[in-house]
Order: sequence, then structure tokens, then C-alpha cells
Amino acid sequence: MQFVPGISSAQTMPAASAPAAAGRKSGLWILDSWRDLVLYVCTPLFLVPMFIAAQGFWSAEDIYLFVAAFGAMGHHLPGMIRAYGDRALFERFRWRFIFAPIFLIVVCAAFSVWDLKGIVLVAFIWGVWHGMMQTYGFCRIYDAKVGSFAEITRRLDFAVCAIWFATAVLLSPQRMTDTLETYYSAGGPLIAPAVLRAGQQGLLGVALLVSALFLANFVWMWSSGKRPSPVKVVLLVTSISFWWYCNNVVASVLVGVALFEVFHDVQYLSLVWIYNRKRVESDSSVGGFMRFVFRRSGALVGVYIGLVLAYGGLSLSKSFVGIDAVKNILTGVVTASALLHFYYDGFIWKVREKSTRQSLGIAGGTADVSLGGFLPGWAWHGAKWVAIFVVPVGLLWFAEIRSGRGKLERLGAIVADLPTSARAHVNYGTELQEAGRQDEAVKQFTEAIRLNPGSAKAHVSLASLLTTNGELGEAESHFEQALRIEPKNAEYHSGYAYLLDQLGRKDQAAAESETAIRLAPKSPQAHYGYGAFLEKHGQPGAAMAKYRQALQCDPNYVDAHIDLGNLLFETGQTVEAKDHFQKASMLNPKLAQPHNYLGKVFMREGNIPQAIDQFEEALRLHPDFPEAEENLRIAKGTSAQSR
Repeated sequence: MQFVPGISSAQTMPAASAPAAAGRKSGLWILDSWRDLVLYVCTPLFLVPMFIAAQGFWSAEDIYLFVAAFGAMGHHLPGMIRAYGDRALFERFRWRFIFAPIFLIVVCAAFSVWDLKGIVLVAFIWGVWHGMMQTYGFCRIYDAKVGSFAEITRRLDFAVCAIWFATAVLLSPQRMTDTLETYYSAGGPLIAPAVLRAGQQGLLGVALLVSALFLANFVWMWSSGKRPSPVKVVLLVTSISFWWYCNNVVASVLVGVALFEVFHDVQYLSLVWIYNRKRVESDSSVGGFMRFVFRRSGALVGVYIGLVLAYGGLSLSKSFVGIDAVKNILTGVVTASALLHFYYDGFIWKVREKSTRQSLGIAGGTADVSLGGFLPGWAWHGAKWVAIFVVPVGLLWFAEIRSGRGKLERLGAIVADLPTSARAHVNYGTELQEAGRQDEAVKQFTEAIRLNPGSAKAHVSLASLLTTNGELGEAESHFEQALRIEPKNAEYHSGYAYLLDQLGRKDQAAAESETAIRLAPKSPQAHYGYGAFLEKHGQPGAAMAKYRQALQCDPNYVDAHIDLGNLLFETGQTVEAKDHFQKASMLNPKLAQPHNYLGKVFMREGNIPQAIDQFEEALRLHPDFPEAEENLRIAKGTSAQSR
């Protein structure tokens, strides 16, 4: 929850007539000591052991997906309820609440349909700002509780929050790897490694200086009798330390994101519940649905949580949509929901306004706040929107559509920028492997393991390359290490099964294949890998069943289409085989093998000209393809004999 404005200037000021003593009457806490410590201040102490336990049951990806859906998107709903359910608030900001959703949904859907990354970068930056402002908002609430309104204290609170949130991201190899990938994908100019390192060191120096000034001011204010809240200091320590821990200590970036998101959501949802309940009780202009949900009733807490989870579930709906255009639009709607949440929280929860302060149990506050200065309020607000959203998004759109930079170049630049990021080396190595530059890929994976021996993905990627190169013994040790790190990763068990089969350990390979399917029954790769094993060992019927299961999990799994089609062709089921080869060719037009198989199908059907066309296309795509060359020779010979 962002209790101070994100679009307008950040302030928390008492009413001129409210003496400092008036604020002290409410005490140190928002609720009471133990509930504040559990819900707002020391929540990370409870979350870390909970997440460690959760990782024993679920993968990092599953944890992230659950939190991202039901937490990250779900917690947008309470702000939406207030924006559209509080009549006084809606009348005050009517045009924002009407036009902002339309504008953002159109923009986000357009970026999603065109697969442009600029909006993702903007959402990430706004998200970090939003999380930081929530921490700052709690600082101002706790200071207001003890009647601390000094301007210098407010500014230093803001500076400490802003500088440490930014520093934790900039110094995190994992987060910066993803951030730079999005930035470079969006067409951003390459950043020289020396410039990035200078920026990191400079920002850390500024963060330490600001922290020293904050502590000096706290001591001075305390000794002079104008005491800031001690709870605020504990909140800053736990929040910033936890943000640092999630970005720089947690091994999985997905778990790190999920951890802080839960902390953010617990703070937000609990305080919004308290705020809206008091608002409903004290303001008769609040009516309808909002008055129903936020009545003083324990049962309605369950309704509140259920609504939050239901709204969050909308973000999962795109996973069940097969039409790409609809899926892209839904993705845009989810992004727009996040941006609307960040935007609305920037002006509907201002602590300096009287109604907000009353609902939080704080004395004073202004009756209203003018957003303008020398310009009318609407013009000033519009100018800020143009500056912080329209112009950046427009520039990113223009840069991305004109950028000719390939993925390999982008990932290589990130490795140069972040030489200590194991994640960057793994990403670059993966792209080098796909480009056929195997030796360079091996170096990248080896460096990733040196930097982070606990990177299971680096071990598996290196093991796959070693298997291809025939270095089976060393590959086995890396697979075993990866499975020690992530024993429940079905993909790794499937890859290990292939290696064991290469080593001649058939029974162990079968057991690993079955384990992969048991761990991930909806994994197309697990079913496909077992199918390939069964086909190799003379069980074509069982292999076809596994290929079909792989396609049920993912209808676009190209290898399953090809291998199933080949088995169908060999058993005389030509019509169905042809369908699978055509589907594979459509899914990956650059692949030569489907055209070779289609040529064989046309040969069997007696359509020699079509067969020749398919063999020639296979050779065009892959000139060094002996089987296609031989098939083309036979087809041309058959054609000549028929004349």
C-alpha cells in the first residue's frame, strides 16, 4: 500500500492547528504491539521459515506462480473496491477512474499483442517504486502516531527508503540480469560495464552516507525531545534488510520475488481492511458493496480474502486460453491491473489528508490537497503522467521496433556488464548452445558453476553438452549434483534418464523416466522423453501412447509431432502421420526433418512432384542432410522412369 502519492509530491504534514501532542495520544502502534509486529514490522521473521518449509513441497516456479496470481494481482482488488465503491472519492477523481483503465488496458494490450518488452520494464520500475513507497508510508504513519512531523526527518525517511531499495536491485546480479535483459530487449542502448560498475559503487556510497545522516538526525531529534518513532526504525531495518535478502541472498530469484511480495501483501491487505472498516463506520457516503464487505464481522474477513483470491485467479486464466490473440489481450489486462494499482495507490491513500488520518487513528491532516501549483490541478497531473509514463513508454516502443539487436548480442552484453552473475552466464550459454557454438557454451556454464555451485540449471546444461560430446562420466556427476540441489525437478530426471540409457543402464533409465512423469504428470517433456526411450527399446505402441500424452500436455510440442508421425508412418497410418508432419512444419518452418518425412509420405501416396518439392525444401533448410539427398535422388529417379 502506498500511503503517500506516487504521482504527486511525497508529503505527510500535520494540520497547522494540530499540536504534536495530539498525535502522541494514539500511542506507538497502528493496531497494538503484537499485531503490528506480526503484520507490519517483523513479518519477515515469520515468512522466511515458512518459505523454507514450502520449498520442501513445491518448486520455486510453483511458489512464484501462486504468489504472483493470488497475491500480487489479488491484492489489487481492495484498492479497486475503494476507488469505485467510495462515492465521495469517486466523485472527486471521477475522470481518472474512468479514463485511466481504458488508456492503460489499450496500451498494455497493444504492447502484449506486438510482444514488446517496454511496458514490462515500466511495470518493474513502478513496482519497485510502489514497494518502496509502502515502506515509506508506514514510516510516516508511525512518526505521525508519536507526533513527529519534522521536515528533515520526513526527507531523510524518504531518502533512506529510496536509496536502499534502488541499491539492493542495482547490486543484485540476479535481478539486474533480468532487468538488463528486459531493458536491452526493449531497445535500450548498451551500458558500458565500467559505467555500470561506477554507478553501483557510487550508489552504495550514497546509501551509506544517507544512512549516516538518518542516524545522526534520529539521535539529534531524540536528544532534543522531538522524538521520531522507534517502531519506524525497526520497520526500516526489517523492511530494507528483507528487501536486500530477497534480492541478493535468496538463491532463486523467483522465490525472492515471491517472499517480498507476500510481505508487501500482508501489510497492504491488513491495513486496508482496518482503514476501510473505519471508513465505513464513520462516513455515510460509503455505501453499497464496500459497506457490505467492510462491516465489522469476522465472517466477512473470509469473504474479503476470498474476493482477493478470486481476483488474483484471473491472472491464471490466460494459461488456459488457446487463442494467442486472446491470451495476449489477457496478459495486457493483467499488466494494466498492476499499473492501475500503483497509480491509484498514489493518490487515494494520502496520509496528510484528514479523512485518511482519521481512519488510521492519527490526529490532524488537511481537509483536501491541491495537486497543482502555478498550473491547474488537472494540467499538473497530466504533465506528470506525460513525463513518467507516456514519454518513456513511447521512447521504448520506438526504440524496440527499430532495434536490430539479436538475443545473442544482448545476452553477451549482459555477461560483460555483470561478470559475477551466474544467471547471466547460464542464459548466455543456453543461447550459444542453441546457436551451435558448443565450446563457448561449455565455458559459460563452467563459469556459472564456479560463481554459484548451487546452480542446478548450470549443472544440467553443462551435463547435456557433455553428453552430446560423449563425456558421459563427467556428465553423470553434473546430473547427480543438479538432482541433489533440485530433487523434484522432473525435467532433470528426464535428462538424467537419457544419459543413463546412453551408459547402458536401461532399468535405471526407465525408473528415472517414470519418476519424471510422477513428479510432473502434465510435463510434455517428461512424456516425450519416456516415449523416445520406449521407441529405442522396441516398444513402438507404448512409445506412441507417450507421444500422444506429450501432445495432450502441449499440442505445439514439435518433437512429439515428428516422432509420433514417424511411428505412424512406419505402421502404415499415413494420413495421421501426414497431419503431424505438417503441424510440425507449421510450428517450426526452419526445421528440415518434417519436410523430409512429408516427402516420404508423398512418395508412398504416389505424388512424386510434391515429394521432390519437400525433399528439396529439406535440403534448402539443411544442406548437409544425407537422408534427404538420398530420398531426393530416388524420387527424381522414379519421376524419370514414369515419363
